[in-house]
Amino acid sequence: MTISRRRFLGATAGLAVAPMFGGRASAALPREVDVVVVGAGAAGIAAARRIAASGRKVIVVEAAAQIGGRCQTDTTSFDAPFDRGARFLHNPDSNPLVRLARSEGFEIAPAAPGQKVRIGRRNARARETEDLLATMVRASRALGDAARGRADVSCAAALPNDLGDWTATVEFVLGPVATGKDLKDLSAIDGFRAQDRNAIIGVRQGLGGLLARLAAALPVTLSTPVTRIVWSGRDIGVETASGKIAARAIILTASTNVLSSGAIAFSPELPKRQLDAAGKLGLGSYDRIALSFKGNPLGLSRDEMMIERSDSARTAVLSANVNGSSLCTVDVAGAFGRDLSAQGEAAMQAFAVEWLSKLFGSDIAAAIDRKAATRWNAAPYVQGAMSAAAPGGAASRKVLAEPLGNLFIAGEATSDLMWGTVLGAWESGETAADAALKRIGPAKPAAAAEKPQRKPKPRRRNQEATGSADRWPGSR
Repeated sequence: MTISRRRFLGATAGLAVAPMFGGRASAALPREVDVVVVGAGAAGIAAARRIAASGRKVIVVEAAAQIGGRCQTDTTSFDAPFDRGARFLHNPDSNPLVRLARSEGFEIAPAAPGQKVRIGRRNARARETEDLLATMVRASRALGDAARGRADVSCAAALPNDLGDWTATVEFVLGPVATGKDLKDLSAIDGFRAQDRNAIIGVRQGLGGLLARLAAALPVTLSTPVTRIVWSGRDIGVETASGKIAARAIILTASTNVLSSGAIAFSPELPKRQLDAAGKLGLGSYDRIALSFKGNPLGLSRDEMMIERSDSARTAVLSANVNGSSLCTVDVAGAFGRDLSAQGEAAMQAFAVEWLSKLFGSDIAAAIDRKAATRWNAAPYVQGAMSAAAPGGAASRKVLAEPLGNLFIAGEATSDLMWGTVLGAWESGETAADAALKRIGPAKPAAAAEKPQRKPKPRRRNQEATGSADRWPGSR
């Protein structure tokens, strides 16, 4: 029996986390623009498109060597595109990225309608699945009650303590899978909101490929980390190792972990209010181990997802036969995923093989022909997966998004409802661009072409006074 995707694992699409590998030419670094956008992820691309459409001069400065931020599509490692970060779009009926994807010729791929649950070497029976769903409903209601309370407590404190055999599974789905954080480290408000999102869809060519296409007409400077931002006074602009760019406004889309790390200096210093907000919205851990199989030894359908009834946090989410290929991914998250990622790709791949062997048999290992793994926590210009509020930190999103002089902070972490998603990042970029344009004013209209001056006609005068009409200009 399968479980409704919206009810159960829809939150796995939250990872918001550059283009199809291969890159593009980097734009030259200008000395002066109207708006500098720091970061070429979904928020930065959305902001830059808005600024460019207004007629203002914009430059996107990206620290990494590729576009996309936490949306990266690897098209070289496997036979199918491998989304190393974000892989789904939420709310497809109203998501502007869905319309843009179709207009650019990208194929929309509806997600599979449900997920399988594994108990040891067998699939869960109907009664067991219903028991899991009932347990999930109880847990969700408890989070909702806590989210409406006066204090923003942790999800762990909000959950009932009698969830029985499904305790570890429910905790894994509501915490690490949905947000990248364990329930003790997660705001009950964020935990509750993560469940209330519409249907999800994918892009067959990959979300990273889509963002690269949407940025194709934008001036983007790659491999150029910003080291200092001056956001107030006469010398507004950003500094890089390649030079300084003067600007009238700056849109910053760095992740909350990068903001908190001190990697970017600010002049004046960022207010403590914003720094504290970034700290309360730290990134969770979510990584993906990709395995290419010979054939379909797991016996699962196209794009089918599966979890297990676990008894500990040492577990994962399986996505099988991605886009109808032989590519499968094993996703690990939360504190366990963070510790595993810190051990390196070899340890991650070994866990994936061990976990699948436990559920499907030891002959699985012999059917694997290629492997890969992501390590987002070790990515210097990201340092994690999606933002997720710590207990008491849900209100920090609005604080982080408050304009600071001529500096506007955007990114999925500033989205009150769609944090952790590509949609949330995109909308925040557009919002920041509108605020920046309002701050600096509309672009000046192009000067009208000057009309050619008519040559003056000679005036008839008394020849005795003027001598000869031939002396007047235009007479010849």
